[in-house]
Amino acid sequence: MPADPRGFLKFARKDPERRPVTLRLGDWKEVYTKPDPAEGIIQAQRCMDCGIPFCHQGCPLGNLIPEWNELVGRDRWASASERLHATNNFPEFTGRLCPAPCETACVLALNRDAVTIEYVEKSISETAFTHGWVQPVVPKESTGRAVAIVGSGPSGLAAAQQLARSGHRVTVFERADRIGGLLRYGIPEFKMEKAVLDRRLAQLSQEGVEFRTSVTIGDDIDLESLAEDFDATVLALGSTRPRTIDVPGSDAADILPAMEFLPHANRALYEPEFAPPVTAAGRRVVILGGGDTGADCLGTVLRQGATAVSQLEIMPRPPDTRPDTAPWPTYPPLFRISSAHEEGGDRIFARETLRFECDTAGKVSGLVVATVTVGATGKLERVPGSEEFIAADLVLLAMGFVGPDLSMFPTEPPLTTTARGTLQVDSRFQTSIEGVFAAGDARRGQSLIVWAIAEGRSVAHHVDEYLMGSTDLPCPIAPDTAPLAIM
Repeated sequence: MPADPRGFLKFARKDPERRPVTLRLGDWKEVYTKPDPAEGIIQAQRCMDCGIPFCHQGCPLGNLIPEWNELVGRDRWASASERLHATNNFPEFTGRLCPAPCETACVLALNRDAVTIEYVEKSISETAFTHGWVQPVVPKESTGRAVAIVGSGPSGLAAAQQLARSGHRVTVFERADRIGGLLRYGIPEFKMEKAVLDRRLAQLSQEGVEFRTSVTIGDDIDLESLAEDFDATVLALGSTRPRTIDVPGSDAADILPAMEFLPHANRALYEPEFAPPVTAAGRRVVILGGGDTGADCLGTVLRQGATAVSQLEIMPRPPDTRPDTAPWPTYPPLFRISSAHEEGGDRIFARETLRFECDTAGKVSGLVVATVTVGATGKLERVPGSEEFIAADLVLLAMGFVGPDLSMFPTEPPLTTTARGTLQVDSRFQTSIEGVFAAGDARRGQSLIVWAIAEGRSVAHHVDEYLMGSTDLPCPIAPDTAPLAIM
């Protein structure tokens, strides 16, 4: 079937279908239905194969989007999978979890609906797994060099796969009891079922990557020991220190960071005998933070049986259409409705938390907030007389992260950090310690999964070059030229 060069004029955008709310609230299965290959072909044919494809500008990985759209439009799924995997180690992850900055940069988005790039990407990856096209890539010979990777999130896994395929002996260390980082315990099952993660980890194992869990750097092993056993070390620690709130009553019981809540909820799905220390069942929940983590908390507490949920955001409600301050092809601040927002709860914008109220036992009973507005100077200003009380038995802080947890590392030799608290690296992703590299959120700060994978691929390029003197591995980004992350 030939692709239609006028497909964008003939076919309307069709977003992936979500299962009915009543069904998905009764389980933890993925929200979206399985991709329909026939619909994928139609949606791929909407791609115009632009002379200058700005979708590339929106994708840190440099995905060859028009190329695999063209191949899918011609019903050549195997070839499309090859082109997709050429730039992206884990398209099944990004096809589910990435906010798709490529779509806001799509040329069609200038005056009509963008191509459903993420939907086509997910369709390609799922079709590839279904047909057995995703096979381990085992190097023909070993280099005799060994690399330690600390952290098993998307950045660490991408680096591990690239380096293992280059013939290095790669060992991934993870302090949790299972591999995957936030992909495992941070991302709820309804956004990505962990079988999707496990099948990719099986491929990495077959490619020679060794995984060691329940290993904490600093307690079980230190950087000096890693230097003795490995020729290079990559720190892919993530950005795990939560942003907190310092107002009266913030030390009350049952006020906790999202990442002290979500991992327990996820673990309970693996281990039926595990009893989470905190659940939302029968409780009034307030979530502070209107981003993706807040939405993850929302969908989770609704499934746990919260009686009432409010999600508060300090910033005003974003516009429905692209504002003049964020012209195409930049990623605009827009009012977006995630699957969790369809399921229940109240979204409240432009609210500043003033204090928490507690009961006689020291547990949170609610919070006092005030309405804020953007003043003439562009700063948020409190509206006089706008205070209100919101009852809550559980408050989840989903206000972002402020950098990697470096408490496990000694001060000598020093790991230099930036003013933001992230790991400082040179133009080769190398830290202030010889042979120790850093990538992902630990280097660039809280960011997107697509940036994490791009960072992992890039640090692998430099590690391979460091070990061998030269490299054929791709390098999607450079530390001194990478733009600010989309938050």
